[in-house]
Amino acid sequence: MNRNRFLWLIQRKGRHFSNNFSSIQIIVSYYIIMTIISYVLFSMPFFREKGSHVDFIDMLFMAISTVSVTGLSTFDINSVFNDRGVVLLEVLFQIGGLGIMMISTAFIILSKRKISLRQRQLIMTDMNQPKLSGIVRLIRITFSIILWFQIIFGTFFSIYFYYAGYYKTWSKAIFFGFYQSISAVTNSGFDVTGDSIIPFANDYLFLLLIMFLIFIGGIGFPVLMEVREWVFFKKKKRGLPFRFSLFSKIALLAFIILFVGGTLLIYLLEKDHLFIGMGEIQRWITSMFYSMTTRNAGLQINDLGDFQITTLIVFSLLMFIGCSPSSVGGGIRTTTVAIIGLYLYSFLKSEDKINVFGRRIDEDDVRKSIVVFMLSLTMCFFAVLFLTATEDHPLIAIIVEVASAFGTTGLSLGITSDLTTVGKIMIALLMFIGRIGMLYTLMLFVPKETRDIGYEYPSEKIIIG
Repeated sequence: MNRNRFLWLIQRKGRHFSNNFSSIQIIVSYYIIMTIISYVLFSMPFFREKGSHVDFIDMLFMAISTVSVTGLSTFDINSVFNDRGVVLLEVLFQIGGLGIMMISTAFIILSKRKISLRQRQLIMTDMNQPKLSGIVRLIRITFSIILWFQIIFGTFFSIYFYYAGYYKTWSKAIFFGFYQSISAVTNSGFDVTGDSIIPFANDYLFLLLIMFLIFIGGIGFPVLMEVREWVFFKKKKRGLPFRFSLFSKIALLAFIILFVGGTLLIYLLEKDHLFIGMGEIQRWITSMFYSMTTRNAGLQINDLGDFQITTLIVFSLLMFIGCSPSSVGGGIRTTTVAIIGLYLYSFLKSEDKINVFGRRIDEDDVRKSIVVFMLSLTMCFFAVLFLTATEDHPLIAIIVEVASAFGTTGLSLGITSDLTTVGKIMIALLMFIGRIGMLYTLMLFVPKETRDIGYEYPSEKIIIG
C-alpha cells in the first residue's frame, strides 16, 4: 500500500468517525486517548526516578488525575518522577486545563492553516460555548492571556524564590517558579515537593499572587476576553459605555459571592480553633486562601486534618461547586448555582421569569442547571455511599475525597493512597466526569440526531409539597 492510499484511508475513517458520532462523543474520546497517552508517557523510564515502581491502577489513576487537572495521587510524585517527569506534568496541565481543542487550535493558528467548520464545532463543544461565531478569536485571545500570565508570574516567582532564600540555586528557583505559576493558572494542585506550598504559609505576597492566578484560571475564558476588550475599549473610546455579556456578569458576581462567603465562613469557624495564635492579618489571608483554593486549585498551607469537621464540610461544598464554565476547573460550576439561586428567588417573589441585569434567563438554561445540580448531587451521594461500604475510612474523609475528585480540586485527608482498587476506580471516574462536566456526561449517551415526536400531551396539575 503506497503512502497516498494510506493517507486516503485514514482521512476516510476520520470522516466516518466524525459523521457518525456527536461532537461530545468525539471530544470525550479525545480525552480518553489523551489519558492513554499520558499513562504510556508516565510509564517510560525517561520520566521516572531509577528503581521506582508503580502499579497499573495507580499509574492509570495518575494519568486521569493529570488530564482532568485534579491533583489527587496515590503515590509520592517527587519520589517517582524526576525533573523531566515534572516538566511532562506541566505540559499535560496545559492540555488538561486549557482543553485539547484549544491547544490543538492554537497550533493550527500558528501554522496558519484553515480551521474547518467541523473543527469549530468541536472547539465549541470542548470549550462549552453556545455559538460558533467568534470561537477562534476566543481561543487566540485567551490562549495568549493564559500563556503570558504563566510566563510573567513564572519569571517573577523565579526571581522572588531566589532572592527570598527559598531556593539556593537559580536552576531550582526557575524550575519551581514556573511550576508554581503553571500549576496555579491551570488549577492542577499536584504536590511535587511533598509539602505543597506549606513553606509559604506566612508569605502573604506569594499567597495573594497565587490566589490571583487561581482566579485567572477559574473565572472563565470568555470573561478574560471581555475584560481584555473592556481595557482596550476604555483606552480607545473613553466615555462610551462597554457592555459585558450576561454570562460574564453572573460568573463574576457568583465568583465574588462564593469567595467572600467562603472567606467569612472559614474565618468564623476557625478563628477560635486552628487560627488561635495567628495574627489578624494571617487569619484573614488564610481564610481567603482556602476560600479560593478549595474552589479548584487544591493547594494547601496547613494539614487538612487540623480543621474542624464543619470547616471540612464547607470545603467540600466549595469543591462541589467549583469554578466558572469554560475554565480550567470542574464541579457543577458557579453559574449553575447562581441560576438555581435566582430561580428560587423568583419563585418566592411569585415571578414566572428570571430577570437579572436587565436580561431574562432562558428557561432551557434553568432546566439544565437544575438537572446538572440534582444529578451531580445524586452521583456524589451514591459515590459516598459506595465508598463507605468498600473503604475503612472516616465519613468526612470520604466526603472530602469525593467532592475533591468531582470538583477536580485535589485536596485530601490523606486516604487516596489507601483506597482499595474499586475505590480508586470510583474516584477516577468522578475526576473524569468532573473534567468533562455532568451535562456532557449525560449527552454522551444521546444519539447524534434526536427525533421530535411532533405532538404534545395534555397537561395536568399534581399536588406538590
